[in-house]
Amino acid sequence: MPTALQMAAGDEALSAAVRRSHQLLHRRALVAAVASTVPVPGLDWAVDAALLSRLLPKISAEFGLTPVQLDRLDPGQRAQVQKAVAVVGSVLIGKFITKELVFMAAQKIGMRLTVQQAAKYVPLAGQAVSAAMGYTAIRYLGEQHIQDCVRVAQTAQLALPSPAPSNTRAFSPPRLR
Repeated sequence: MPTALQMAAGDEALSAAVRRSHQLLHRRALVAAVASTVPVPGLDWAVDAALLSRLLPKISAEFGLTPVQLDRLDPGQRAQVQKAVAVVGSVLIGKFITKELVFMAAQKIGMRLTVQQAAKYVPLAGQAVSAAMGYTAIRYLGEQHIQDCVRVAQTAQLALPSPAPSNTRAFSPPRLR
């Protein structure tokens, strides 16, 4: 299965949105990994739900697929997007993200989360496994959402919004070439 970046190949605006989304996703997945190492029952699930409920709307915004952005479209374009969402089968695009929607999405990886809960109680190695699984779970759900957004944007031939200017650039670590 192709990655979101491969799916967006040939469309520079779409590829840029995918790259920005991947940056957001990577940072949030690292936070999830750290939370997964703490041996408090249910803490990592709560952190994952909170992270996803904030992350998924930000990813959708990169593609112009938040409820507010969709409301600004003309009725014909909005209908195209709704049809594309139905074809893709996403329950998260164009919706206000609630904990219930996040838990529905998380059910896809339910077994991993159960193993992750058990693993964290094994000293050191278990915590490392739990952290890796926490990172992987968030990355998986985020990547699926990014791919859904790419499919919808392509199917509906949606013009992507201009990226918001970032004030955090001064705080970003320097990139190595």
